[in-house]
Amino acid sequence: MNEDVLKRVQSNPKFLELVHKKTSLGWTLSAVMLVIYYGFILLLAFAPKVLGTPLGEGSVTTVGIPIGVLIILSAFVLTGIYVRKANTEFDQLNQEIVEEAKQ
Repeated sequence: MNEDVLKRVQSNPKFLELVHKKTSLGWTLSAVMLVIYYGFILLLAFAPKVLGTPLGEGSVTTVGIPIGVLIILSAFVLTGIYVRKANTEFDQLNQEIVEEAKQ
């Protein structure tokens, strides 16, 4: 890559906006996932009987099973949120930056 083009891209306000938005979203989604995961671990450590409680009388399935499934699904949902944001807002900003750098 040409040094001049690189400097133009890095000094572009849209590039700085893109970096800020991506970083902010990444840290936010990571924090949400960590809270969910470590919340589960803390629940397991300090109140394991809660997770072992059957869903109903005579039920083999415990509360821990749907909670575990929700944790896994939350990872997919958070990934979907990032992908949607990346495919709409981030890609548009990226394209604008590339077009302006070509000029």
